[in-house]
Amino acid sequence: MRYVNATALLPEDLIERLQNFAQGEYIYIPAKKDQHKKWGELSGYRKELDNRNRKILQAHNLGLSIDELADKFFLSVHAIRKIIYNK
Repeated sequence: MRYVNATALLPEDLIERLQNFAQGEYIYIPAKKDQHKKWGELSGYRKELDNRNRKILQAHNLGLSIDELADKFFLSVHAIRKIIYNK
């Protein structure tokens, strides 16, 4: 989430009305439900994790053990198990 100055975004009359409720405060305005982004969607990190998890599953299907996968992908054995058995 990034900070945006209200004067750069909102009309002056709306700013004046908002100042009746909060002056010099940070206000969070949530996204509409149909426009809400899932975690990692904006940064692309979700896509990176999905790609990594797909590689882990492929390697496991080719015969790599859970311990080998943990070493290869720098994850705990527990994390590898979650990826393999929750898919």
